[in-house]
Amino acid sequence: MERTCCPSYTIRLRAADFIPSKEQLRVSRRMQRFLDGALDITKPVEPIEGPNSSKDDISSLSGNEVSSSFTKESLPSNNETNNEAEQVLHYLSDQIDNAVRLCKESGEFIYNIQLPKSSVKKVLPAKRKILVEGSEDLLYSSNISFQIAAAIRRAQSCDNHELRQSRHSAEENELSPKVIAEKLASSLSQPIKTSNLLIRACNGHINFYSPGSQLSSNESVQTTASKSAAGHASKKQCLKNSEQPLGKGRRLEIYLKRSCFDPEEFSLYKKYQIKVHKDTPDHVTESSYRNFLVHTPLVFVPPTGDGTVPRCGFGSFHQQYVIDGRLVAVGVIDILPRCLSSKYLFWDPDFASLSLGKYTALQEIGWVRENQVHCPTLQYYYLGYYIHSCSKMRYKAAYHPSELLCPLRYQWIPFHIVRPLLDRKPYVVLSDFATLKNGESSPPPVSEDFIETQQFDVHQDSNDLGVEMIDPEYGSSDDEPCLESSDVVSIEGEDGDISDILIEFNGSRQRYKDRQEACGATGGGYLGSLESQLHRYMKVVGAELSKRMVFSVGWF
Repeated sequence: MERTCCPSYTIRLRAADFIPSKEQLRVSRRMQRFLDGALDITKPVEPIEGPNSSKDDISSLSGNEVSSSFTKESLPSNNETNNEAEQVLHYLSDQIDNAVRLCKESGEFIYNIQLPKSSVKKVLPAKRKILVEGSEDLLYSSNISFQIAAAIRRAQSCDNHELRQSRHSAEENELSPKVIAEKLASSLSQPIKTSNLLIRACNGHINFYSPGSQLSSNESVQTTASKSAAGHASKKQCLKNSEQPLGKGRRLEIYLKRSCFDPEEFSLYKKYQIKVHKDTPDHVTESSYRNFLVHTPLVFVPPTGDGTVPRCGFGSFHQQYVIDGRLVAVGVIDILPRCLSSKYLFWDPDFASLSLGKYTALQEIGWVRENQVHCPTLQYYYLGYYIHSCSKMRYKAAYHPSELLCPLRYQWIPFHIVRPLLDRKPYVVLSDFATLKNGESSPPPVSEDFIETQQFDVHQDSNDLGVEMIDPEYGSSDDEPCLESSDVVSIEGEDGDISDILIEFNGSRQRYKDRQEACGATGGGYLGSLESQLHRYMKVVGAELSKRMVFSVGWF
């Protein structure tokens, strides 16, 4: 890390804390328009800025939902169709808020806390089977029950006497998202009948259905609801309704399958590598593809049904994105007990304007959030390695709030803390600045002396540095010359005496003091660099342990 020109840091995101950026919202809007049939990607398109993501409300990622909201200025104000669709969503949201208020007044919810406002999303035709098996008539959905349950849990964890007085009914039966959704759906059933919508609670979601399959999302439901919602001023425009009838839209399907060789996937991979990365056809072989993205050291762990393993199991997977039967992208991922790790993505260059890399990342974040319900240990989304000096990797830090792993002490440090440091120098011991997250607004200036201690000898091979445990008796060989203490210069610094550290080079091991004696005056340059390394090494592992371990250096 200290010697390479491009230090790489592991980067991750806590999925529950994800905050979408404006750029990420644009990507989802564009995909939505394409699926609705309102966007023809064969025409010249305005390039999307930056690489990755989208979304206005984080709940729109749940269940792989592709819809999103965006600011009013992004859409012409005279678009009557979108205004009508927006009124429908506002009307349904208001009805849910009224039901929440009634539940609070009746004592079913804690009264003296502020509960979140509801948000209703339109469900794409392609997602209806995924969200609710066997139903093709699902039009809208809200995940407000999950937000209310979280707010109540936070309130119940407090010791505030006033809260304890008001939460008597909530303590009798834990208010899970599923229970809350059922209560709200029951309260909503009467008012919504006037809008020709059917309501059902499903796994914590409040779903709104059309009475029959002939009813489209732009028919009488919108007309009735928009009349009831007249007078509501819109702060946001929703792109959930189609600009063309749904019959002319496109169908997006997402499949998750275990890692295996698929000829169709390999064909797409080859096309991607040749057109995007300019690889030669001879270079993109089936064997290299198998070794790169199919073979895996992970052993598949099947689901157990007890909440410790998600329904898909643990292991390596390929997530396929299919539009109207055409494979357009494949995400290669590892699903582990605590995270989903994104390994690679390849996509159809014909769909480059849809920013599939960003879009699929959003879907993967949404997958983590959704499956936390079934497997609570799943919390993080890993984006592989991050290289600050590589512009093509900057997009990874655009998923807020991300963290980088300190390669020295293996501590996770918020990216916003270390970014100013990485802007100045490619390698920094990130954990040295961990305390900044506890209140300081900006990192202290990085002195040149500190930066200099972060650099190794540029002539050393970056892959030859290592440390291994040895027995205490291994110390030194009987064949080595026994030196008088007066013949050896004791190298002491603020971190202690490093002369007894055991180092390995060219297959042999000896104490640093012996190596210094052997090199004499001719080794001043590289010994000076090595001495700096050893001081940091001792600081990390401690003086006692440093004498019992081998510090391996591959070049002198």
